[in-house]
Amino acid sequence: MDLLDWHRGSLSTRRLSVLVRHMPRDSAVNRDLHGEAVEWDASTHLLAAAVDHLAVANWITATINSGEDSEPMDYPEQVPRPRVSEPASDELDPEAEDFPSPAEIARFFA
Repeated sequence: MDLLDWHRGSLSTRRLSVLVRHMPRDSAVNRDLHGEAVEWDASTHLLAAAVDHLAVANWITATINSGEDSEPMDYPEQVPRPRVSEPASDELDPEAEDFPSPAEIARFFA
């Protein structure tokens, strides 16, 4: 698909918006917007949570069964997860200079 077709008039604005909205999770656009977070699906998050809970359970068991004179064990660290960047406050401000007006948005999606 050639995005220049939109400028040529052979690709409608609606079709372009549908294509952009339904891009694959691992597309270059999603990687640029969300970084490594696109690689983490629900299964990966659940697996990380299971590993974290297992580490805490092992820490509890080892702490309970250790001697009174032994040095306390460090609490286990969580599996590092990707951070989803929050939009800057000026990105959400409708008074910002680069924010399109409702009329411009309607024209774009018309």
